[in-house]
Amino acid sequence: MNKNTICLWYDRDAEAAARFYTEVFPGSAMGAVIRAPGDYPEGKQGEVLVVEFTVAGVPCIGLNGGPSIKHNECFSFQIATEDQEETDRYWNAIIGNGGQESACGWCKDKWGVSWQITPRALSEALKAEPAEAKRAFDAMMTMHKIDIAAIEAARRG
Repeated sequence: MNKNTICLWYDRDAEAAARFYTEVFPGSAMGAVIRAPGDYPEGKQGEVLVVEFTVAGVPCIGLNGGPSIKHNECFSFQIATEDQEETDRYWNAIIGNGGQESACGWCKDKWGVSWQITPRALSEALKAEPAEAKRAFDAMMTMHKIDIAAIEAARRG
């Protein structure tokens, strides 16, 4: 067992979510699927209770805890991308599987988990000298999925 593991609460879809994440993101893997040894408030004996998985190297568990707790933007996975192709691939996988777009590189998957699909070019632009960073920031503020070419153009002025 890892010293620190992220626990994500799902209604009943922890296993489906874990399988999706491990198919989309390199450095991801499924672990144990643990079934409830007895009935519990939101489920029955034998149903999937906990799923162990890794997302892009980050150890997680998914807990099928029922509908009472919902995900929100206070927690998100931030995935650093190398180029527009990788940015598009992850963005399109999440949105195309029932997710929704948000602003500035954020999106939500169909289970409500928030993701930041963040090109390294954007992160570098925001660390540039103040005027350059401001131009890149202003460009980002108009975007849903990050357009690296537009960020780089804004950065140059």
